[in-house]
Amino acid sequence: MPLSWNEIKARAAAFVNEWKTAAGSEREEAEAQTFENEFFNIFGVNRRQVAVFEKKVKLLDGSGYIDLFWKGHILIEMKTPGKDMEKAYEQAKNTRCP
Repeated sequence: MPLSWNEIKARAAAFVNEWKTAAGSEREEAEAQTFENEFFNIFGVNRRQVAVFEKKVKLLDGSGYIDLFWKGHILIEMKTPGKDMEKAYEQAKNTRCP
């Protein structure tokens, strides 16, 4: 059953409050997959049923990995807070997914 808009808003607010001070959230590798799973839960989506972690992709300059990929819906490339987000944006933008 789809979630109501009020339930999604409540889940989103709880997610934000929890992640504002989450231990380990200052390092991408430490909590990235937990963060992404919990983000999908806001909308009542089981991430394992729709998206994969560390998807190998072709880049304009070779190959690499995207942190999370749901074909036709979302591509997530995470970076540690304070890191150059332009690099993440360029990596995501230059990805060629099958």
